Amino acid sequence: MKNQITSALSDFFFEYETPRQVLVRNRRVGVVCRLIQLGVLVYIIGWVFIYEKGYQSTDTAVSSVLTKMKGVGYTNVSGIETVWDVADYVFPPQGDSSFVVMTNYIITEGQKMGKCPELKGMHDCTSNADCVGGSFKRTGHGQMTGVCVNKTQTCEVLAWCPIEDDHTIPNPPLLISAENYTLFIKNSVTFPLFGVTRSNLVEGIDSNYIGKCLFHPKKEPLCPIFKLGDIVKLSGFSFEKLAQEGGAIGIVVDWTCNFDVDVKHCKPEYNFHGLYGNPSETDSASASVGYNFRYAKHYMEDKIPKRTLLKVFGIRFDVIVKSLARKFDIIPTLTAIGSGVGIFGVATVVCDLVLLYLLPKREFYKNMKFKYTDTQTQQDNESIDLDSNAYYTLEANSRQVQDEDKPNDPDSEAGSTEAEQK
Repeated sequence: MKNQITSALSDFFFEYETPRQVLVRNRRVGVVCRLIQLGVLVYIIGWVFIYEKGYQSTDTAVSSVLTKMKGVGYTNVSGIETVWDVADYVFPPQGDSSFVVMTNYIITEGQKMGKCPELKGMHDCTSNADCVGGSFKRTGHGQMTGVCVNKTQTCEVLAWCPIEDDHTIPNPPLLISAENYTLFIKNSVTFPLFGVTRSNLVEGIDSNYIGKCLFHPKKEPLCPIFKLGDIVKLSGFSFEKLAQEGGAIGIVVDWTCNFDVDVKHCKPEYNFHGLYGNPSETDSASASVGYNFRYAKHYMEDKIPKRTLLKVFGIRFDVIVKSLARKFDIIPTLTAIGSGVGIFGVATVVCDLVLLYLLPKREFYKNMKFKYTDTQTQQDNESIDLDSNAYYTLEANSRQVQDEDKPNDPDSEAGSTEAEQK
């Protein structure tokens, strides 16, 4: 047992096994093998290393966005002149990454709580039986009182009166001047894996530059100040059409950086996308077009609570930060190389299939590639080996016995020596 264990350990540590290889001289198989290997090589170099950057590790950024609007609007509705500043047309006013700029509105002034008829088409009726007191309708403006108003043929409701009539949207938009408003974006990103922090106010951008620059995709691609009209135009929409009923625009700040070079080359790129529809769509092509919401300004008049209701149509801007940083790392590099080496085995598998199953001489190649053994033949060979060993053992013993029977005579040996000398 000890000898067996020692022999096994010796074989394990001091012997090396390698598979037998058969060199096949066949042009078709050789060409197929090299073409597959070439394809694998192109995949590894072209796709894994050059396109996918498989030799680099990646990280995404933690980011923050601050915004600030500038600009003044003017309206003249029914002889009432109004100047609109940032506090009036930006919602919310805190400078978030998502905000709305009002471009059109419907105003209903002097509303107070009371009873008044619904709008035509909302709660139509012919008698009081059609108006169930205390009930509501999803599209209504208040609680029905159970009275049908004969003058309007609509149900009476308890609501803020007079009821808002929003069937007609002002055209052209009342705040079309919003096209000239400007937006200032401050963005900071941090890549924790690489310990790098960057701002869109990169090298060369100071207060003097910000005071006079305006973003242009080719002339001023790093300027953080944008005109709203340019943003809408670059997203593929018409500002006038979007301003009338509202919409949504995405401002994408793209941080795609390679930290194998100097960090100062990590700079943002700005892209603009319409988020609420296709620019080629018409009003009839969509079930719901635009973006709007309502808000009210409450006040007291003669101790009676009143409000001014505005239905705001605006453009919603969403500042979206997209980030991906890369840097060389030995671990993904070795992983990519190992995967590529493994894929090279596909060539061997395909060529073996062609040799063993498709070529006319497949039986010949099978015999060359595989060594077949038979159990009975193996037993016969073992028996022959045993008989041979027994024969050689008996013959050796016989020779030893014969040598022992010979006389050990020194004179005879000397005489033999002398005879040889003569």
